[in-house]
Amino acid sequence: MEQVQNKQIILKDYVNGFPKESDMPLITSSSIHLNLPEGSNAVLLKNLYLSCDPYIRGRMSESKGSYVDSFTPGSPIEGLGVAKVVDSTHSNFKKGDLVWGGTRWEEYSIINDPQVLFKIQDTDVPLSYYTGILGMPGMTAYAGFYEICAPKKGEYVFVSAAAGAVGQLVGQFAKLSGCYVVGSAGTKEKVDLLKSKFGFDEAFNYKEEQDLEAALKRYFPDGIDIYFENVGGKMLEAVLPNMRFNGRISACGMISQYNEQGDGVRNLVHIVTKSLRMQGFIVTHYFPMYPKYMEMIMPLIKQGKICYIEDVVEGLESAPAALIGLFSGKNVGKQVVVVARE
Repeated sequence: MEQVQNKQIILKDYVNGFPKESDMPLITSSSIHLNLPEGSNAVLLKNLYLSCDPYIRGRMSESKGSYVDSFTPGSPIEGLGVAKVVDSTHSNFKKGDLVWGGTRWEEYSIINDPQVLFKIQDTDVPLSYYTGILGMPGMTAYAGFYEICAPKKGEYVFVSAAAGAVGQLVGQFAKLSGCYVVGSAGTKEKVDLLKSKFGFDEAFNYKEEQDLEAALKRYFPDGIDIYFENVGGKMLEAVLPNMRFNGRISACGMISQYNEQGDGVRNLVHIVTKSLRMQGFIVTHYFPMYPKYMEMIMPLIKQGKICYIEDVVEGLESAPAALIGLFSGKNVGKQVVVVARE
């Protein structure tokens, strides 16, 4: 039975405040057998691409009552990725299959619950897309925009963190729906990308605005119908007075709150006075809609009607810095870690 080294990124201990690379050391002493025992009903994966996503930060703290369990200190960090099946004792998977879904930050992973895996059928797009536009972030944009916001042609849409894995798609979905869309981002490069690459009508650098409420009034003199919320805090506070009657807010994430409690949000009275609907959501609840999403998104990719930008780093050891970079806006587009290229 062949045995190989299995490098891993583990969580050293629970994290308070901003995570550091030292919280996620690389372990080289682990090894793994490349054959599964008979009757194990599991899948052995060789991880190819790993996804860096903001929600991972929440699992690095000891918490109770969350929608997803905290990580176990001393164990590999868990996340989403693209992998190749090396061995399988599960009837739904065979050696050589390509899959995306729940895995761990290591070279090889044994998955005892293959329900968290989706088989990849279409390989004439970059495999890394299954960490992004064809994976969880794509489903997040689809569910959060279409299912929760129910956009109508001519509506005014604002997207925060618009150059990230989800925001870049929401903006393009809004344009395909005939909406007027403005995005915010944290660098000039990202603002330029939003307008030149993703087709946003307007975009602005929130770091250059002294008064976010006034900035939004400038870009939306008639108000905002739909706000796709990725930031929280001061951005949400500035959005609320600018919402139109019967406006919808899709609360996808609040990255400003993940590492520190942050400021409370005032202006909540506008939810009442403007009959606003603000709804959070967990994307896994919408995974049954994945086939429907693929039917929509694949033709758009192949026809060049939608584009997707990735920020790719090489090597498992690069994953901790890549994850930390999300919280300072270092990434441009979807943050991907290449573990192996098959």
